[in-house]
Amino acid sequence: MSVRYDLKTGEATSTIYSLIKNGKYRDAIDILNYQVQINQKSRAGLSLLAYCYYSVQDFVNASDYYEQLSNMYPEQEQYKLYFAQSLYKCGLNTEAMKICSQIETPSLQFKVIQLQAAIKYAEDDINGCVEYIEKSPSDDASTEMNKACILFKEKKFERALEKFKKAKQTIGNRADISYNIAVCYYQLKQYDYSLRHIADIIEKGIKENPELSVGMQTDGIEVASVGNTLVLHESCLVEAFNLKAAIQFNLKNMNNAREALTDMPPRTEAELDPITLHNIAVMNMDEEPSSGFEKLQFLIQQNSFPFETFANLCFLYVKFGFYSLVADVLAENSHLTFKHLTPYEYEFMEAKIMQQTSPEEAYRKLEEMGVKQIDTLRKLTKEVQDVRKSSKEEAISRALKEYDENLELYIPILMAQASIYWDMQNYTAIEKIFRKSVEFCSDHDVWRLNVGHVLFMQDNNKYRDAIGFYEPIVKKHYDNILNVSPIVLANLCVTYIMTSLNEEAEELMRKIEREEDHAAMDNPERKFYHLCIVNLVIGTLYCAKGNYEFGISRVMKSLEPYQKKLGTDTWYYTKRCFLALFENMSKHLVLLKDSFVGEIIQFLTHCEMYGKDVKANVEMPMDPQPMHPGRNTVAYEARYLKWLLFEIIEY
Repeated sequence: MSVRYDLKTGEATSTIYSLIKNGKYRDAIDILNYQVQINQKSRAGLSLLAYCYYSVQDFVNASDYYEQLSNMYPEQEQYKLYFAQSLYKCGLNTEAMKICSQIETPSLQFKVIQLQAAIKYAEDDINGCVEYIEKSPSDDASTEMNKACILFKEKKFERALEKFKKAKQTIGNRADISYNIAVCYYQLKQYDYSLRHIADIIEKGIKENPELSVGMQTDGIEVASVGNTLVLHESCLVEAFNLKAAIQFNLKNMNNAREALTDMPPRTEAELDPITLHNIAVMNMDEEPSSGFEKLQFLIQQNSFPFETFANLCFLYVKFGFYSLVADVLAENSHLTFKHLTPYEYEFMEAKIMQQTSPEEAYRKLEEMGVKQIDTLRKLTKEVQDVRKSSKEEAISRALKEYDENLELYIPILMAQASIYWDMQNYTAIEKIFRKSVEFCSDHDVWRLNVGHVLFMQDNNKYRDAIGFYEPIVKKHYDNILNVSPIVLANLCVTYIMTSLNEEAEELMRKIEREEDHAAMDNPERKFYHLCIVNLVIGTLYCAKGNYEFGISRVMKSLEPYQKKLGTDTWYYTKRCFLALFENMSKHLVLLKDSFVGEIIQFLTHCEMYGKDVKANVEMPMDPQPMHPGRNTVAYEARYLKWLLFEIIEY
């Protein structure tokens, strides 16, 4: 239904107020913009327009109109207050404080003090924030909330939690208080309690505001954007879903994390708040790295952004190997570097950048960092032992938590050192590094996994030892075996086969097959590659040993049915085996039966048929020379391999 803008005076007033009452702020804005063009000094028109823009979270336009009103009616200081609030929402804290200092009306002072406290809080000026809070009435409920927020900022999460719970008893079951309680539990890593409060917020939001279309995007239903309305803001649904996504991300449940983000009320990308934009970027980085980097780069250029954004951007550059870009970001944003990176993070980043040009110097720097962390771990080990004698559970829990946090800082240093020798294929040196750390890391999954990889890479001599490191990881997740990396499962199967434990290998593969069949029944559209990759790695092993007929047969069989098993990762292993075979055939080192050559041609024809929409290679984000889309398909490469085979056999 279209909205008429050319309304009569009385009709315009009633229509605008009806739209505002029903929460149709966008329609009201359209009419008001038309009316303000007719009468540019209409106080009512400008005031309503500013209010509507504020209600749809368009704080830039709201601040523009409130600024006009405060200049036109300087005696009406409530406009200055609203102007300051809009500036604060835009992240212009200095400007907002300047406007606050100009407001003298006694009846507005309490709100001014609250706003000034909020500004200082946003600037991480805790002392300044406390000064303003102390000027507030002690019996006001919001004062208790503010004190709880201060405790949270000071990382005193237990005390903050108690104050938020007390505020909930006093004020009632408000969504924002429930969210604050959930965040406290999140920081305390008590995820079950946090998820309970999140569930309450979501349930209440769905019940009270069904028009917000919660969950419809995940179900594949196309729905229009609900916009950034006041209703959405007060429901805390966006905040709740972002927190739920963060919990699932920490628990390594990536599909659940992404689902939480799509469950939230639908908005266009331009309407997304900084936290949601950050989470979408980080949680979809493996699937859409280029888009993720664009979002993070955009965020760090804004006046305010989530604190973790800068560090995440830098570490993701390191993960993807863009070391020159990390160096550029650190150099161009020195004002952010020391605010958003801890000394540990900055030193680690420097070492990784240095590794590209001077591995020896990088290793020395990492060694210095490692020695500091080991000293800390030794002190904490003694503390844990001393505290255990006292039998105080809370003290033991706190000491263990501090130990675990410092161990998590040591593991990346250790792995960075190992990666230097890994690039040199010096696996003996890596073993020595890991042996030095066994005292602290022997129970850590990342450590065990990488020790397993190092032993695996040393062939027959170490396969049995590798089993001892891979097996506990697989058994730990045996009931949800698809949560284990396919490469770990494949390597374990290979070590079983190479140590004549064929029954164990077959049992593990049967278990993976059962789990994939069960998962496919629950989610028919999703592709599962675990068993396929296990078979591919086993096939690759036989090819490496020179038994090409058995190895290639295993590889070809692993991709059936093609529509479910043919993917970028599986094709990567497949083509390597065929290229190795063709190289040996061209050198006349391998001779194949005609019937087997026919099977290969038929297999490549099927790959060509089913691989038209499957990417052959993972495209690196921000590549200056992106691959041609027509050539970066399995169909193209399968056709090319078939041509190579025809050339070799002179078909």
